[in-house]
Amino acid sequence: MARLESKIAIITGASRGMGTSHARRFVAEGAKVILTDLNAATGEALAQELGPNALFVAQDVTNSADWARVVKAAEECFGPVNVLVNNAGILGAMAKTADIGEDDYLKVIAINQHSVYLGMHHVIPSMQRAGGGSIVNISSIAGLVANYGFPSLAYVGSKFAVRGMTKATAVEYGPDRIRVNSVHPGFIMTPMMVEATNEEGGDATSLIPLGRIAEPEEVTNLVLFLASDESSYISGAEHVIDAGMTAQ
Repeated sequence: MARLESKIAIITGASRGMGTSHARRFVAEGAKVILTDLNAATGEALAQELGPNALFVAQDVTNSADWARVVKAAEECFGPVNVLVNNAGILGAMAKTADIGEDDYLKVIAINQHSVYLGMHHVIPSMQRAGGGSIVNISSIAGLVANYGFPSLAYVGSKFAVRGMTKATAVEYGPDRIRVNSVHPGFIMTPMMVEATNEEGGDATSLIPLGRIAEPEEVTNLVLFLASDESSYISGAEHVIDAGMTAQ
């Protein structure tokens, strides 16, 4: 249980869903973890539960100054960061292109796309000081295809953008021993997924070849692998975890 020994990780959106699952597993595997979220009460409680190798920092991922503060806190508490999991994200308004308002569109882009830029922008210098690192950007199968009733072009556009930003950064910073990969989950049993399926109606499992929705821990297994040295020759790639949905 030490696959992440010597790793210092930032995980955004850590107060619920997949972020919480990632945080628990990372600490269990030996990492020192900075948890960030807007939900300070839940985040603080999780950090206290996880013990001295977890630090919660309240953060708006769309705010550059907040990112600078998170990296500073990480370095002061644990040292240079060598893992970043850009996990925070929202579904946004369930609306067609002609119906979605500009403010709703821009909110999704800010949280799902711009925050990924800000995270990489602020964390890469710390990774360079650490001698390398691994960035895991959580996209979606909506970053590969626009099917299955995804909520809006804002969500699809933001998740496609994360895929491209991942590849560009992987090429740029490979010489610095910084790996960058994207993860593309299908239907995962998180509060956000429950919200989406309730909104859309119907039985989501009918779309899934394996016939079930995944647990967050199943995505965590993949994120853990990409954060660890076990994936040392993997960079600039999409990693799909969707039970075969996009194979149809």
